[in-house]
Amino acid sequence: MLRRISAVSLFLLFSLCAFAQSKSRHFELNYSFTVRITDPGKPLDVWFPVAQSDEFQTVKVLSKSGDLSLKETTDHEYGNKMFYAHTDKATQPEYHFTVKYDVVRLEHLAAVSLKQPAPEKSLQRFLQADKLVPITGKPAELAAAQVKPGMSDLDKGRAFYDYTFSTMKYDKTGTGWGRGDTLWACDAKHGNCTDFHSVFISMARSQKIPARFEMGLSLPEGQNAGQIAGYHCWAEFYTHERGWFPVDISEAWKHQEKKEYFFGAHDVNRVQFSVGRDLQLSPAQHGDRVNYLIFPYVELGGEPWPNVANAFSFTDVGSGQQAQRAAR
Repeated sequence: MLRRISAVSLFLLFSLCAFAQSKSRHFELNYSFTVRITDPGKPLDVWFPVAQSDEFQTVKVLSKSGDLSLKETTDHEYGNKMFYAHTDKATQPEYHFTVKYDVVRLEHLAAVSLKQPAPEKSLQRFLQADKLVPITGKPAELAAAQVKPGMSDLDKGRAFYDYTFSTMKYDKTGTGWGRGDTLWACDAKHGNCTDFHSVFISMARSQKIPARFEMGLSLPEGQNAGQIAGYHCWAEFYTHERGWFPVDISEAWKHQEKKEYFFGAHDVNRVQFSVGRDLQLSPAQHGDRVNYLIFPYVELGGEPWPNVANAFSFTDVGSGQQAQRAAR
């Protein structure tokens, strides 16, 4: 009898997952950029992230091209995939690179997702500090002030979500924002998605709750095609009862009617490219670890080279039902 109930419950749960995750978005994505060389004759190294398929997105590379040969590599710490290109002597005034993707993005709803247990060893990195994401000092004090006796880790995550939402303002004026510098954001109390989620992750990790930073591109809702002006990032935190739990505090702040939704959900208007901070690329870069990876990282003569022009765009393909069939 117990086995029969368990099987029925599992079937119902899978059915609920399939129903609840019926929202999807199918689109083609164009990731292009140009490296402009004003100091020729030096070695040129180029790295940029590769979107990967996972539980919530199906990604196919339709085509890739570049003025230099592209090699796919993987970083050893997080498993992020990237393309790498190199020449011993940069002689052209410009180097162009383009990757075209077909992407089916599914809604990630924690309320109906089956728990995916994570090995304890894999969680350890997401308990540690990053260069700009400390887990002691001010963020730890702020986190401790939000915690009450008897709270579960899920309750604590909600408290940190509420604190970040209520004390931060989505505001990209001035300087300092966008680096994901927790201490700066705690003082300035404004910034973009990077700053919001750095505060949240510092607070969670200070309470021994694994939390991870995820980086991608955001697509406008209600628009079928167009340019993508910038990046977007979001976060997940881990509890042994619920597994990885999605949050998107900056989207909640911009769409405050969706505050409850974005505690426990990532919508379909995104594509993920990388995980983590302080990245050691593959092959290793000459410069410092990369704060996060969504835009190309370029070195000329072994030094970071910022003269890069990005051009990202998308076009929706079909309806949600067509997108689900394409994902199968």
